[in-house]
Amino acid sequence: MTLKGKNIYLRALEPEDLDFIYALENNESIWEVSNTQTPYSRFLIRQYLENAHQDIYEAKQLRLAICHNETAETLGLIDIFDFDPKNNRAGVGILIGSQAYRSKGTGSEALELVIKYSFQQLQVHQLYANIGSDNEISLQLFTKFGFQKIGIKKDWNKVNNDYKDELLFQLIQ
Repeated sequence: MTLKGKNIYLRALEPEDLDFIYALENNESIWEVSNTQTPYSRFLIRQYLENAHQDIYEAKQLRLAICHNETAETLGLIDIFDFDPKNNRAGVGILIGSQAYRSKGTGSEALELVIKYSFQQLQVHQLYANIGSDNEISLQLFTKFGFQKIGIKKDWNKVNNDYKDELLFQLIQ
């Protein structure tokens, strides 16, 4: 199975993910990394889940749940977005919901699976990630897998009346 690792597996979203996604999307402490400015309603998330069956070639994105192999507990989400089959590229974003599973290899395993899936199954030539300049954990994670910093977007994101740079990372197969 392409999307199964040693400790975690990635799966399509299910209607039962509503509460997990609702809690994650409405957690203001992570809005900075998810570029969120307003809360999401259960109604909007339910509508999103009802349309999550769309093929990546149609929707241009794919959101997968990161789940624990033994317990099936949902630990986070990993996204392939801005999928561009003409130019064979896509963006990648990851969020581990529970602090208990951060910095424990969960993100590394999920990113490794998505990289393999993207290059082998989707035949992309390159992946990219937008990472806040002060997000040390994400910077370490993506550079661990060979993503290279190719640009800096100066004063890109406004956070608490302060402007922060965003870095652009790229991995070419």
